[in-house]
Amino acid sequence: MSTEHVLDQRPRDPARARARIRESANKVPEVTVYFWIIKVLTTGMGETASDFLARLLGPIPAVGLGGLAFVASLVLQFAVRRYVAWVYWTAIVMVSVFGTMAADVLHVGLGVPYTLSTPLFMVALAAVFALWYASERTLSIHGIRTRRRETFYWAAVLATFALGTAAGDLTASIGLGYLGSAVLFAVAICVPALAHGAGTLGPVTAFWAAYVITRPLGASLADWMALEPHRGGLGLGLGPVTLSWTVAILGLVGYLTLSRRDVRTA
Repeated sequence: MSTEHVLDQRPRDPARARARIRESANKVPEVTVYFWIIKVLTTGMGETASDFLARLLGPIPAVGLGGLAFVASLVLQFAVRRYVAWVYWTAIVMVSVFGTMAADVLHVGLGVPYTLSTPLFMVALAAVFALWYASERTLSIHGIRTRRRETFYWAAVLATFALGTAAGDLTASIGLGYLGSAVLFAVAICVPALAHGAGTLGPVTAFWAAYVITRPLGASLADWMALEPHRGGLGLGLGPVTLSWTVAILGLVGYLTLSRRDVRTA
């Protein structure tokens, strides 16, 4: 008789059952085309929303409000027992907004150049990955089932957003502009995909490489759409771009909530 069969014969313990559910249910979505589309949308929306709030409220109140919303969204994400689309993507949006603010504080508030902040955030991300791997022996997102793994996951996500913001601003500031940066990162994101398809790059490495690049890709596109023509943009405005990208995110997340296309069924 198998161990699982023996356990099934034991008296039900509601507290143990709840704990097992919390430990066994993956807390992140499956990686589908919807995942990448929403990811790019959240990065762009976070970029323009951060700038819009800073102009509307002032930098300090905006950072304070963004920090509170960021913490609240993560508390909710950690509280649910399994992946819930709107909870997860709300947390991603707030990481995007606050990650942008963190990178901007270093550059605008403290005067740290992008040539320095970009490698600093790269080191921070490498440190998160090193600690995660040393603790769990994997960086796969398919096993985010414990508090510790979830903590490492969100630390890595925050670091990727800060790194991507700094990298995107760096390329825009050295002459490429926002549209040129978007084209650059659109090409760059194909590299890990092609390398993985060719069998020369493992799935975990390919995923995190693409994940980092989505941030400057989405941010560069959103900035190009929102900012004034004299700054290399289309001049559509921070508010309208933030609103339109938010509507697109809500529509896709609503679809995933109903269809559960990003939930593993086996």
